[in-house]
Amino acid sequence: MKHLSKIIQISMLAFLLMLTSCNDDDDGGGEMMTDPTIAEIAATTPEFSSLYAALLKAGLAATLDSPGTYTVFAPTNTAFDNFLDANGIATIDDVPTDVLTNLLLNHVLSSEVTSSQITTGYTNSLATGPDDNNLSLFLDTTSGVEINGVASVANGGADVMASNGVVHVVDAVIPTPSVVDHALANDNFSTLVSALTRPSFGSTYTDLLSGTDASPFTVFAPTNEAFDNLLMALGANSLDDIDDETLQEVLNYHVIAGANVTAGSLTDGQMATTFQGEDLTFDLSDGAKITDASDAQANIIATDVQCNNGIIHAVDKVLIPQTVWDAINPTIAGFVAMNEDYSSLLAAVQKAGLVDALNADDADLTVFAPNNAAFEAFLSANGFASLDDVPVDVVTQILLNHVISGVALSGDLSTMYANTLATNEDGDNLSIYINTDSGVSLNGVSEVTAADIEVRNGVIHAVDAVIGLPTIVTFATADPNFTSLVGALTADGQPDFVGILSGTTNAPFTVFAPVNSAFEALASVPSGDDLTAVLQHHVIIENNIRSEDLSDGASVATLEGDNITVTLPGTGDNIADLTDGSGNSGIGVIAVDVQATNGVIHAINAVLLPDTTN
Repeated sequence: MKHLSKIIQISMLAFLLMLTSCNDDDDGGGEMMTDPTIAEIAATTPEFSSLYAALLKAGLAATLDSPGTYTVFAPTNTAFDNFLDANGIATIDDVPTDVLTNLLLNHVLSSEVTSSQITTGYTNSLATGPDDNNLSLFLDTTSGVEINGVASVANGGADVMASNGVVHVVDAVIPTPSVVDHALANDNFSTLVSALTRPSFGSTYTDLLSGTDASPFTVFAPTNEAFDNLLMALGANSLDDIDDETLQEVLNYHVIAGANVTAGSLTDGQMATTFQGEDLTFDLSDGAKITDASDAQANIIATDVQCNNGIIHAVDKVLIPQTVWDAINPTIAGFVAMNEDYSSLLAAVQKAGLVDALNADDADLTVFAPNNAAFEAFLSANGFASLDDVPVDVVTQILLNHVISGVALSGDLSTMYANTLATNEDGDNLSIYINTDSGVSLNGVSEVTAADIEVRNGVIHAVDAVIGLPTIVTFATADPNFTSLVGALTADGQPDFVGILSGTTNAPFTVFAPVNSAFEALASVPSGDDLTAVLQHHVIIENNIRSEDLSDGASVATLEGDNITVTLPGTGDNIADLTDGSGNSGIGVIAVDVQATNGVIHAINAVLLPDTTN
């Protein structure tokens, strides 16, 4: 084989000399020589005599003799001999013409691709399979060029240029591939192949997915990384730790029998019944995704690997049927680990050392889980190149800000404040504002996209944005009860209250925040310096005064200068009563302890007015 390139070159040279001689005899000219066609190369190269005979029988010699831009992976005579012997065929004449034609077309690409242009990946040959779709070839450049894992471009056999394309000499005939052939060819599916070929399964799967009974098949093939994530979630060391029955249920759940479902034929919300018996649901609203019994979504990351008996789509998550999900019942950490969409969340959890906390069987937690896109947007918005650049303590608090103690299903959520497990410097738990007026939003920055993913130690709600650590301004802008207050704080001529109450200078702040009805009760809303004084009269600096810190008769100075006096208990439904700087009493504290990182908010039912005479 190592001398094959030289033989081809000598044959081509002889052919070109013959053409030149003919041209000289005809006109005595000396016309410019042109490259032979692919068919002419096959016809004049001794090592391609079997290939040329096959081309003639299939009626393809004329095609490869005509103008075009073909790439042909050309098997040698030895390759053909080996193929015929392996399949119990005496000669090429014994191969049915239609079979031979498709076999040869499986060696031909419609465009000219030189060796320098070949990259690892899938391309289509001119052979066809179910529904007349072109069959796929897997080209692997890891070591030389390998095709479908069965043939390699011979050393020195690349880039034999023709007038209508290019020829690459290969050392084996490339059969039209089955589902099994393509799975074997791509190293990214090696774990899947190990599962399918488990000794206790015998040849059940290889026979099925290599044959035509119940075909065509649509196979959603998990990558090695997807299996790794599943094993991590289960606390398993290898596939050997998964029993036969469970593994078989999982494998069958990845196969649709009797249909060659291409990516283009999928529709949003479409459901398909698997070989296992349960359904898969397709979501095309944001890329192609599959929802399994866990309500988690797998991304379809490679589509339309066409085989002779079906089609493969690669997925980044092992799909779990209900029967297995009920048996697995993973923890929060396990669920995150088995879902590629949450790989960034998993990395953050591992960095923060929270895996054990989210794995504990008795945790009983509610987690709002941001996906990878949410983390990417958060890091970019905050000037971080990667998660590695975020300090561990910051990562930890951000993650804890997505966790509520206790199990809160979507039906348990209402427009309200709850406490997360994140804390301020004093150890007080931070608040989270949940608004259910339209879906479920969190702190006004994140929306629940998938609710009620129940796991062994709690419940997960998927969200579309990372919920940053809240400031006073976060809650003021998120809660529609404070729109009038926000309007006053941002009115023309006012100091930069937003900047002040978002920062740490003079923090922590205690803010008595009037609700909208408090502003509506005013005869008129002051403006200019008068409004500034009123707003400053609601703020206490350098003090995080929570409800448990209030005492009857306590008097505290505000940023404006006048004191506010507390009366406990409050009248009626009031938690406490306040007396403002101008002597107005009975102002009700109606909600307390909305805790931010830089202070705390208490809602009040009237606007506090300072003493305007001092």
